[in-house]
Amino acid sequence: MLELGRLEDLPEDYRTALAEQNLVPLWPSLRAVLPPRKPALRTRPIRWTYASLRPLLLRTGQLTPIERAERRVLVMANPGHGLEKMQATSTIYLGMQLLLPGEWAPAHKHTPNAARMIVEGNGAYTTVNGEKCSMERGDLILTPTGQWHEHGHSGSQPVIWLDVLDLPLVYYAEASYVIEGQAQRTDSEATEQAYLRGGVVPAPRFIRSAAHHPMLRYPWSEVRQALLGLARAQPEIDAVQLAYVNPENGDDCQKILGFSALMLRPGEHLQLPARSSAMVFHQIEGAADVTVEDSRFRLAGADTCCVPGYAPVGLRNTSADNPAFLFVADDAPFQKKLGVYEVRS
Repeated sequence: MLELGRLEDLPEDYRTALAEQNLVPLWPSLRAVLPPRKPALRTRPIRWTYASLRPLLLRTGQLTPIERAERRVLVMANPGHGLEKMQATSTIYLGMQLLLPGEWAPAHKHTPNAARMIVEGNGAYTTVNGEKCSMERGDLILTPTGQWHEHGHSGSQPVIWLDVLDLPLVYYAEASYVIEGQAQRTDSEATEQAYLRGGVVPAPRFIRSAAHHPMLRYPWSEVRQALLGLARAQPEIDAVQLAYVNPENGDDCQKILGFSALMLRPGEHLQLPARSSAMVFHQIEGAADVTVEDSRFRLAGADTCCVPGYAPVGLRNTSADNPAFLFVADDAPFQKKLGVYEVRS
């Protein structure tokens, strides 16, 4: 490998002259930004157990009223990026959010895209641009960039969900901001039912503009049934996995982050090849072992972990009798747009 010159090899007066002109020589730092064969990864394998997190989240309901918090969230930060950065990976923000009965988290809109994976409880809802989306365990609800959204709760028990945002990337691009708003008028003609069945969508004259997201709520009851049906119909398939997509064009449901649901058949051990995108795994049902590099995690219900890119990942259903279901998030759509996404065998 070529040996590059060091900054201290340059005369001090020359370095001073460069600094005065806000200039930096590239070659001493070239391998820091262009390392050989594999990126310098900060994302570490890490797991957040719901059993440990939940009591701390519920306590926030006693410590901070919703009027003081706006959004009552515990951020799941990866120590590889520094806790102050509030990043699970280089591009993904994760947080567990709590809403108590009778509370209302006020309307706002922001530039980062958000998605909610419902973890616990019922009776709550998210209103997105006037469309009321009920929250049930395992549902995925989108709040795309620039769309008004608020959360309300008319039930009797706490509701908790996992927030997944592309905030780190949007913040890095100096494009992250929020606008506060007023309570929305709910649209009684929600589009959820219109897109609920695969293979059929409303006739073209009823389809929304391509600038909109036609489907905001992906009910877990339907996704679970589809996974079980896929496993029955194609027993030879390598991985029982379904992507959350835009039902009008089949594209990823958001532009930067990608989401999918994965079913591990009873006793199944699935080996995923190394891919360039980091991944987040959230256990919806059952339990699974996750192995990456020298780390091994057991995910119980509602546990969450993230794994870095460029490393193979092993998944194993710990039950020999029942399937296990996981929610998966990554930034593959963004990497594909950049042309840097790759899978290594």
